[in-house]
Order: sequence, then C-alpha cells, then structure tokens
Amino acid sequence: MVLLRRVIGDALRARRQGQHRTLREVSTAANVSLGYLSEIERGQKEASSELLAAICEALGARLSEILRDVGDTMSLAEDMEGVLVPVGDNPEPAVRKLARDGDVAVSVRQESPLKATLHAKRPQQRDVVYAA
Repeated sequence: MVLLRRVIGDALRARRQGQHRTLREVSTAANVSLGYLSEIERGQKEASSELLAAICEALGARLSEILRDVGDTMSLAEDMEGVLVPVGDNPEPAVRKLARDGDVAVSVRQESPLKATLHAKRPQQRDVVYAA
C-alpha cells in the first residue's frame, strides 16, 4: 500500500533536488526546522496545508503543481491492481509497469500483500521511489 504522505514527501524532495538545493536552504526559506522538513520528505510526518504551502513557496512552486504531481502518481498507482489496496498472498514479488501519455512512468514491485515499492519518473527529474 502506498501512503499519501510518502508520495507528497517524495514530490517535494524531487522538486528540491531538481533545483540542486539543500534541506537547510529550503527549511530556512520555509521557516521550518531542518529535521521536520527531512521527516516530511521521507514520509514520516504529515504536513499541514499551511506548512505545505510554505514549503512550496520556498521551492518557488505552486501548491497545485506539487499536488498535481502527487495526483498523477496516485492515479497511476490506483490503476495498478493491488498497489493501493492489500491483495491476496502472493509468495513471489511482482513487477508491474505503466506509462501515461509518455509524461509519467511508474513501475511497482509488490513484495508482499502490504508492501509495495513504487518508482515514478517524470521528464527532467530523477527517479522517485515510494516505499510502503
């Protein structure tokens, strides 16, 4: 199962890394502690809408852009059977791939009924990994 907070965190990290900026630079600009921003990026903490807006502003991105990236990734994952919901016991890991309009590519490794690793790639971005 893929958690929304991890997808949001990875979208923020991908945007920051795409700008070649450090956690410290963005945390200072967003007025949030470096440790807390790190936890958000790793999907360990859920950020409030106000905090997400501050982080997006620090990244020079609109909140809607980040949420669109998250929505696109989640939409692709929802179309893959068993990625966002538990599936029956499957002793062998399965890999599924899907691309949409050549814009976003997603591959998923289903390691157990409740554990999946989702890789999303957008043009001009590094691979982003979402583990559940």
